[in-house]
Amino acid sequence: MAKDIDCVLCGSCVADILVRPVPLNLPVGPGRLFSAEPINVVTGGIVSNSGIAMARLGMKAAAFSYVGRDDWGALIRRRLEGEGMDCNRLLEHPTAATSTTAVLIDPSGERSFAHCVGAPKLMDKTLLLNNLDLMARSRMMLVGYYSLMPNLDPDLPEVFAAIRKTGCLTALDAAGEGGTMDPLCRILPEVDVYCPSRDEAIHQTGETDPRRMLDAYRKCGAPGLLGVKLGSDGALLSPAAGQYVEISTVKAPGPVVDTTGAGDSFLAGLLTGLLKGFDAAKAGRLAAATGACCVTGFGATAGLRNFAETSRLAGL
Repeated sequence: MAKDIDCVLCGSCVADILVRPVPLNLPVGPGRLFSAEPINVVTGGIVSNSGIAMARLGMKAAAFSYVGRDDWGALIRRRLEGEGMDCNRLLEHPTAATSTTAVLIDPSGERSFAHCVGAPKLMDKTLLLNNLDLMARSRMMLVGYYSLMPNLDPDLPEVFAAIRKTGCLTALDAAGEGGTMDPLCRILPEVDVYCPSRDEAIHQTGETDPRRMLDAYRKCGAPGLLGVKLGSDGALLSPAAGQYVEISTVKAPGPVVDTTGAGDSFLAGLLTGLLKGFDAAKAGRLAAATGACCVTGFGATAGLRNFAETSRLAGL
């Protein structure tokens, strides 16, 4: 089957309500009223965050998730289609609500979340296996977030194996505390790209050194590109066992106003680079630049730029 899609984005798909500024170092307390800037609603979750970032970078991205039959679902569909994403498999669940999050942002850009998982939590093995025709059309599929998909996580080894048989590469992202090595250790042999955050990797592996984290994933049989996102310290990538590539941070092209979605943007840049045939170092540099652009706008996508601007920022 012809590969007319670069990447299918599967999993968390959210309407984010942004509230700022919120002093996160102080309790809100009962009955308290505090002033805020105009409250905005944007898209969030890996389907939107990484999908829109990849679309801005020139990739053909397709959304695959559940939304509810509600106004939030309609808003998400409208926003993603406006970014050029294929939403033919953005499915309406008959009873569950669209996933929503209140994002509380402090003056420095740090944030906390109040989250309703909603319909995407109901995605399961049967749904994915019944849509393998979509994966067969795509060069890669990114699923997220590991540890937050209780109906899907245990079956991901089987699901990813089936996806890879269609000729589609697989990528996985984690969130929350990151979950544990079970079932992750059984999933990783079927994953081509995995790059969690430092905190997620610590929780999963029990290691604090990034190289030891990557080695722990290799011991599970992970065959592809591994990495650990290290925040202000950049990232460490491993294209093969025993190989490590340090990725330095890229200076943001403007004031840092919100770090929401920076990790998803990093991953979008990394996958875009790999799909363009870049080596790990060059793909990592594009990833760092994509994350740097993200933090210059409120929400996960307002600060994103096109491929020409992002690659220039990356020095490519």
